[in-house]
Amino acid sequence: MKVNWFLLLPVVLAADSVPRVSSVDYYGLRKLSQSRIYKVVGVSAGDPIPPSKGELEERLERIPGVVTARVEAVCCEGREGMLFVGIEERGAAHFALRSAPAGDAALPPEIVAQFTQLVRTMEDAARRGSIAEDLTHGHPLMADPDARAIQEGFADFTAKHLPQVRDVLRTSADSEQRVMAATLIGYAPDKKAVVGDLEFAVQDPDEDVRSSAMRALNAIAVLAIKQPRLDIRISPTWFVEMLNSIVLSDRTRATKALINLTDSRPASTLGLLRERALPSLVEMAQWNSLRYALPAYILLGRVGGLSEQQIQESWTKGDRAATVLQVVRSFVEAAIRQSRLPKQWSALRVRM
Repeated sequence: MKVNWFLLLPVVLAADSVPRVSSVDYYGLRKLSQSRIYKVVGVSAGDPIPPSKGELEERLERIPGVVTARVEAVCCEGREGMLFVGIEERGAAHFALRSAPAGDAALPPEIVAQFTQLVRTMEDAARRGSIAEDLTHGHPLMADPDARAIQEGFADFTAKHLPQVRDVLRTSADSEQRVMAATLIGYAPDKKAVVGDLEFAVQDPDEDVRSSAMRALNAIAVLAIKQPRLDIRISPTWFVEMLNSIVLSDRTRATKALINLTDSRPASTLGLLRERALPSLVEMAQWNSLRYALPAYILLGRVGGLSEQQIQESWTKGDRAATVLQVVRSFVEAAIRQSRLPKQWSALRVRM
C-alpha cells in the first residue's frame, strides 16, 4: 500500500518525530542534469522529508525548460520514505490523457457501499499480514475470506450489469465512480470483451482511474498467459507510453504490467519499448530504491536480449550499472552502424 508522507507530516511533526528520506530518485531528465535539479530539491538520503510538496514543485517548475514537476514521498522503509522527483522537460516525450467526461452515470449505492467495505476489509487484512491475492482467474481475489467474498460479489454484479458499468467508466464526470467502474469491469466473465474498455480507461485524466484500470489489465494478462487458448490480446502501446508519464504510479504500474506482457519476449513489444521508452527504462533501472528499480531492470534486460538467468544473476551480484551500460552500448553501436540513432537516445545516461 502506498502512503503519501506529505499528508501525514502535520501529524508526524506534532509527534516531534519527522520521517526521513531513505533514497532520492529522479525521472524525466533528458537535457537537464540531476545536479541542476538537486540544487533546487536540496534533499539527500538521511534528510527530513520536505514539508511542502506544492512549494517544491513550484520551485522546480521555475527552472528554464521544465514544463511540469511532480514530487512524491512514498512509504515505507521503516520510519523512512522514498522521495521521487519527476520532471517533464519541454519537447520531451509526453503521455497524453483524454479529457474528463461530463456525464451523470452512476453505480448503485449498494455497490458503492461494498467498495467502502472492501477497502476497510483489505486494510484489516493488511494489518494481520494477509495480503496475498490470486490473479489466475483474470481478476484479483484476496486470500482473506471476507475480502474475497466481496470481490466474488463484484463478479456476480458485473456479469448482470456490464452495460451500466461500462457506461460509468466511459461517461461519468465523477472520478470516484470511474475508479470503481474500472475495478468492477475487470470482474466481467468475458475478459476479452472488456480489454478495450480498460485500455480506454488507461488514458483517463484521473491517476486513480488509470491505476485501477492497469491493475485490472494486469490480472487479465496473467490469465492470458495461463490460458493462451482464450486469445486475449492486450495492446502494450499505452503501457509503453506511460513510462514517459510525469506521474510515478503510471510508471510503476506500467512496468509491472509490461513484465507480464513481455513474458514470451514478443519482438513487437520489445521493439516498441526500445523505440519509445529506452531513456525512461535506463533511468528507472538505476533508481536507488531497489524494489521500484527491479521491474524496469528486468524489462531493460529483456529489451537488450539478456536471458532471465543473466538478468537475475547480474542483479543479485550487484552488477546493475555494468549491465545497464552493456545494454545501452549495444543499442547505440547498432544504431550508429545503421545510421539510425534516435534523437531521444541522446538522453541516455548510465551512472557508474
